[in-house]
Amino acid sequence: MRIARFTTGDDPRYALVDGEPGSEQLLVITGDPIYTPVQPTGERIPLDDDGVRLLAPVIPRSKIVGVGRNYAAHVAEMGNELPPAPLLFLKPNTAVIGPDDPIVLPEWTEHVDHEAELAVVIGKVTKNVAPEHALAQVFGYTVANDVSARDAQRSDSQWTRAKGFDTSCPIGPWIVPGLDVDDLAVRSRVNGELKQDGRTSQLIFDVAYLVSYISEVFTLLPGDVILTGTPAGVSRIEDRDIVEVEVEDIGVLRNPVLRRA
Repeated sequence: MRIARFTTGDDPRYALVDGEPGSEQLLVITGDPIYTPVQPTGERIPLDDDGVRLLAPVIPRSKIVGVGRNYAAHVAEMGNELPPAPLLFLKPNTAVIGPDDPIVLPEWTEHVDHEAELAVVIGKVTKNVAPEHALAQVFGYTVANDVSARDAQRSDSQWTRAKGFDTSCPIGPWIVPGLDVDDLAVRSRVNGELKQDGRTSQLIFDVAYLVSYISEVFTLLPGDVILTGTPAGVSRIEDRDIVEVEVEDIGVLRNPVLRRA
């Protein structure tokens, strides 16, 4: 099952996504599926219809929790030490954009990188959950790009500015509940050129451990998003680039890059 959030020019709605790539249809459902049971309305809309626009499948009401340095090869390429515990940071919900929305490069940075990530969407209020019970708290999984102003990350003593600016958290194209995420490919391409090619089996701290660990720090609320870390191969993105982030069995998240004059 794939769950999308979309608009046809009116208020956002939710739908189940049916069909093969290139011929998908949106089976419209009532309400927000994180909070209400999935109930189809009977309306079907081709995804490629004029006027249909996919939105970020979730706008966290509370928070986005990022996990830094969670792939050993990425830690090495950045010249850092392996963390003894998950390295956490927060992104505001104002950073979230959806498929095909532009990543806008801020005036105050000269070096912005893409970071392909598996994203976890929380489905239940979660506090101090044990790892063996953690995945039961997950609503589903989606694709994210933890866009990072690398020069600001290096110069600042914390990462809020570098990772929390507007448009720095593309999410999409939809949420997939019930997915086995132990060994999925995580890739990125810039202008069609493969940049990152890792697997979730390479995570230093796996998804269940991350949900458990983070729930000891923050109460996780329905709709909160956890970014699980990025594999090696991050690279700079520039004005007019096209960035694609893909997670196996979920889909491709595509965003153009713009720098306003």
